[in-house]
Amino acid sequence: MEKNTLQSTLYNIKFRIAKLDDLPVIVEIYNQAIPSHSSTARTEPVTVDERKGWFQEHESDRHPIFVAESDGRVVGWCSLSEYRPGRPALRFTTELSYYVDTQHQRRGIGSELVSHVLKVSPSLGIKNLVAVLIDRNDASRRLLEKLGFQQWGYLPQVLDFYGQECGEYYYGKRVAE
Repeated sequence: MEKNTLQSTLYNIKFRIAKLDDLPVIVEIYNQAIPSHSSTARTEPVTVDERKGWFQEHESDRHPIFVAESDGRVVGWCSLSEYRPGRPALRFTTELSYYVDTQHQRRGIGSELVSHVLKVSPSLGIKNLVAVLIDRNDASRRLLEKLGFQQWGYLPQVLDFYGQECGEYYYGKRVAE
C-alpha cells in the first residue's frame, strides 16, 4: 500500500490522497454542510470551478486532501491546509478540516479520517494540528476531544448567520516533537 493510504476495517473504508477527479464529490459533500450553519462559515454553495484553486494549493507531500472511500465511492474527505499563509513561523502548524457525506455520518468515518491524519502528520513535517469549529458543532467537539485534541481558544459571537450569532472554538493537538 502506498504512503498515506490506509485500509480501515470500519465499513471497509479506504483512505487515499484525493485526485482532481474527486473534486465534484468533495464539493458536493461540502455543500451538504452549508445549510446547517454549524460546520462551515460559508452561507452559499460553492462550485467545482471555485474550488479548483483551493484543491491545487493542497500539495500531496505537505498539505494533502484525503478521501474516504467505501465500495469505490467517496463518502468523506479531510484536508490539511496551510495555517495562516505567509507566516513562516507557523510552517509546522496545519489546519485540519473534515466532512462526511450526510448519508454516511454517525458511522465513525470522521473519526477514522482524523485518526488517519494523526498517523501521517509527522511524516508530512507537521507538528501541530488546529481545527476551527463553530461552537454549536457538538459532534465535532466530541470527536476531536475523543482523539486527544484540546480546546486552545474561543472567539465568541464572531459568526452571524442571518441574525443568529455564534462563536468559534480552536482545537489543537501536538502531533510531533
